[in-house]
Amino acid sequence: MKIVLFGATGNVGQRVVHEALERGHEVVAVVRDPSRSEAPDPRVRLVQGDATDAASVASVARGADAVVSAISPRPGTTGTAPSLVDAAHALIAGVRQAGVKRLVVVGGAGSLEVAPGVMLLDAPGFPEAYKAEAVAGRDSLAVYRAEADGLDWTFLSPAAEIHPGERTGRYRTTIDQFLTNEQGHSTITFEDYAVALVDELERPQHVGRRFGVAY
Repeated sequence: MKIVLFGATGNVGQRVVHEALERGHEVVAVVRDPSRSEAPDPRVRLVQGDATDAASVASVARGADAVVSAISPRPGTTGTAPSLVDAAHALIAGVRQAGVKRLVVVGGAGSLEVAPGVMLLDAPGFPEAYKAEAVAGRDSLAVYRAEADGLDWTFLSPAAEIHPGERTGRYRTTIDQFLTNEQGHSTITFEDYAVALVDELERPQHVGRRFGVAY
């Protein structure tokens, strides 16, 4: 499978590159400024692309079997933070122009429900420092749900805590409900998140919707 990956040098992107390569897939690693970035793996080369620009998305996506967006709403090497909502519009338009149907998006946990109709980001105690990112993730998910008809899109939400760690190959899935373990913790490693994402690329189970992963 040829995978075009936006945000390839980020915490999630690097792990997705490694996981996909180890399974024999081809990865095109897309970043906003290759001169300021280092390839996450010597087997891939960096190409310039902008996930918030539909023409740029279409240009790098042509010929791909799938496009993955692992962009972060935080400032990267360029010093500016991309808009996840702008990226949603551009990715939808760009992959359509490129003739690619499969689109997988790295999302956030904030829009998962802790109770019927109550999102994690609206629950008491949600950290104010992460509120803007969570809102951006929620709003971008709304764009995919409203505008991505005809595409095989999937939005993958991690656990509340995602961090470097072991690749176990094990995880639980949810659709819109917030997952915790028996101790009430919601965690996943970047490595196992990448496993879940590449699993979904290889064996699609959640086309046209969001799902979440946690231990």
